[in-house]
Amino acid sequence: MVETNEKYIEAVGRRKTSVARVRITPAAKNSITVNEKELHEYFPIDEMQLIAREPLIEKVGEKFVITAHINGGGIHSQSEALRHGIARALVKFNGELRKPLKKEGYLKRDPRSKERRKFGLKKARKAPQWSKR
Repeated sequence: MVETNEKYIEAVGRRKTSVARVRITPAAKNSITVNEKELHEYFPIDEMQLIAREPLIEKVGEKFVITAHINGGGIHSQSEALRHGIARALVKFNGELRKPLKKEGYLKRDPRSKERRKFGLKKARKAPQWSKR
């Protein structure tokens, strides 16, 4: 357990091209703010809100005020980047949370991203239509 004399704990979460800078502060109640908006305003879809909150569901006895700045990527990858950042910050706060969070896969940065386009092709691997004559 980290001393609470520090103001906050900061961590970075990433997914595809999304980057989330997350700060957690121990508090009386849970609240999540993303880019100066409440979580339900920034991610209007319930699935995205659930993805972002998943690390907090994992037997965390504490309550936190979470602020995050996210840029890049789409809405789904931003929510997963936020999840990654929250999980990393929780491990910095309490090292005992590492095992359950790692088991769920929240500490691993998902390496899948879009493959670059090659010249002579329409997309990364799609070739133009071939004609015999």
